[in-house]
Amino acid sequence: MIRIGDFSKLSHVSVKTLRYYDEVDLLKPLEVDQQTGYRLYAHHQLARLNRILALKDLGFSLNEIKSLLEEDLPHEKLQAMLQMREAEITKQLAVEIERLERVRARLKQIEQENTMSDYEVIIKSVEALQVASMRNIVPTPPKQGQLWQKLDGYLAMHRVRPEGACLTIYHDDEYKETDLDVEVCEPINVPLKGSANVKVQTLPAEAQMACTVHHGPFISIDKAYAALFKWISENGYRISGPCREVYIRPAKHGSQTDKNTVTEIQYPVQKT
Repeated sequence: MIRIGDFSKLSHVSVKTLRYYDEVDLLKPLEVDQQTGYRLYAHHQLARLNRILALKDLGFSLNEIKSLLEEDLPHEKLQAMLQMREAEITKQLAVEIERLERVRARLKQIEQENTMSDYEVIIKSVEALQVASMRNIVPTPPKQGQLWQKLDGYLAMHRVRPEGACLTIYHDDEYKETDLDVEVCEPINVPLKGSANVKVQTLPAEAQMACTVHHGPFISIDKAYAALFKWISENGYRISGPCREVYIRPAKHGSQTDKNTVTEIQYPVQKT
């Protein structure tokens, strides 16, 4: 019989860990000395301990290891658990590889520009959103103000208050300076009947949105778009849907020069 201290030295596992394995019924001592309380182990228990350590190294939890150590465990169950663990590790690896790509892209940007970008880009998911909207062709982005007036007037007439930040969707497939296909949207959470001009719809959820936030007037928002386009390209993504401008803090009276405006630009993206 081997005292716990000697068993610890032999197995290179701390006494604290051995005691814990005893408490959770993972590896119990063969005997406990009634007089001293010492836990006593046998040499053959090293095989079980090594298996515990090997399974732990594969990333299994102690509860999973306890299940895997059952004597009558079918090999099909062991195979299934290992396959599940393989899938988990593969997924984690893919996430870390993408993170590595973003780190390298950031390093490249700093080396080229010799400075940090004013815009941080993140990938996030957005939930489906019920909105009331109006869509039309406008000469330039500032001219969408008329759509907002009509939409807000329709909501006021039906005593519906918007819930959350309003947004504009730009439906054009390519960059245009004039005659833009825009849709202005107000989030709502109450039933509302649409009209010939007002559409009540649910914007689809998006699993991956590349987003950046612009602090400042609309007249300088092109810088945010440029930074976002560059990030999407350098990080191996492609745009897969229309742009959304979410007005976290709308400009006062639709001003193009309000310095306190806060706008989030969102593009649905997919990995290339």
